[in-house]
Amino acid sequence: MMKLFLRVLFFQISIFVVSATEAQQQGIHPASTQYEWPTDPLVKQKLDQWQDQKFGMIIHWGLYAVPGIIESWSLCSEDWIRRDSNSYYGDYKKWYWGLKKDFNPVNFNPEQWAKAAKTAGMKYLVFTTKHHDGFCMFDTKQTDFKITDGPFKNHPKANVAKYIFDAFRQQGMMIGAYFSKPDWHSENYWWPVYATPNRNNNYDIRKYPWRWEAFKKYTYNQISELMHDYGRMDMLWLDGGWVRPRETVNEEVLSWGAPIPEWSQDIDMPKIARMARQAQPGLLIIDRTVHGAYENYQTPEQRIPDKKIDNPWESCMTLGGAWGYVPNEKFKPAATVIARLIEIVAKGGSLLLGVGPSADGTLQQPIIDRLAEIGQWMDANGEAIYNTRTTAIYRDGSTFFTVAKGGKKMYALIPVAEGTTAPSTVTWSGNIPAKGSKITLLQTGKQLKWSVKEGKVNVQLPQHLKTAAVALSFSVK
Repeated sequence: MMKLFLRVLFFQISIFVVSATEAQQQGIHPASTQYEWPTDPLVKQKLDQWQDQKFGMIIHWGLYAVPGIIESWSLCSEDWIRRDSNSYYGDYKKWYWGLKKDFNPVNFNPEQWAKAAKTAGMKYLVFTTKHHDGFCMFDTKQTDFKITDGPFKNHPKANVAKYIFDAFRQQGMMIGAYFSKPDWHSENYWWPVYATPNRNNNYDIRKYPWRWEAFKKYTYNQISELMHDYGRMDMLWLDGGWVRPRETVNEEVLSWGAPIPEWSQDIDMPKIARMARQAQPGLLIIDRTVHGAYENYQTPEQRIPDKKIDNPWESCMTLGGAWGYVPNEKFKPAATVIARLIEIVAKGGSLLLGVGPSADGTLQQPIIDRLAEIGQWMDANGEAIYNTRTTAIYRDGSTFFTVAKGGKKMYALIPVAEGTTAPSTVTWSGNIPAKGSKITLLQTGKQLKWSVKEGKVNVQLPQHLKTAAVALSFSVK
């Protein structure tokens, strides 16, 4: 994942710059358009449960929180990543890997994170157990490049992933483990014999199959640890879609413009999936952009699809401009997040909202405050979001529609711009309430006057109504 910011990092006498604008455009994971429904009854059941949740939190936290820079990508040598022309790449990598000795989150507080998510009305978690840089936020036995082999190792909660998952489970949430398939720290992915020109592995797997087999074993073992040693898991959220079988690279994938090697970076997903689902029956696997049996839902990044999508999907977006911690970050207004959530849910998706804890292990107070604002609206209006599905007419102008699971009650949702009051009248075409239906304003529970004229529904709202979005409920014809 990428960050929307420009960060200048001072390292000795060199300056390293990664442009967030270009990073956002060239490093984003596009969403695949092909979808294959699962056949395993337990996976189908879990998928239906996940589609009821609608709103989740993704947490990016790792070495990059120490200097407050883009997560992992500054290590990558692609054209869109700019560094000072006098900088020495070898020194930069040593500096980045060396952040391990500085990462000491002495105020680590996963309960604070889980409480903030619960307050916001979030129902599930995705936590980055390892990003592309290879630094593990769990006590893996496969490498010492991990949080439990540094200054934090003697802390009683040093195995941070365990305590994060536990804290969110205690709040009743579904649990997802983010795991990066590429690992730029592993010598079996980026072999030091060669340069590291781009995000892909840097040697020809066809010539050195033994080295790739070692990497496959490493990946399998790490995922096995997560699936066996960290309690109930609902989702395995795999990032780094360029690590994929060569035969899955079709015209759509080529159109994304990411570098594609001549060889196959196949890590044997069928074997991984069998192991993971034996340990976690019904596990959802989200192998991002690798369309097929192991992409149980799709993940458009930092955008909302133009139209309704009938298969399961989520938009992963940031609360601020960055995925991880950035000093002096500006966060989106609650009304903006709520408006995006409404549109996403009306189009059949879920919103996975990204926040980044600081290097000391806490969420910044502005994040907590913003999530609380979102939660105030969700407390009153969540009925129109949770446990809903799409309608044939999902939008008319600025009004969006959802329908309760089972189809007996419909909801109309109208986002309201920040700092303004709701209109005195709401009108829409289609989705005509049943005759004698009561239209209720969810935030007050009061019934509203309404009429139908020339195929248009007209609803009278209270004067000076202050809300991030109007949510109405009514019976369906």
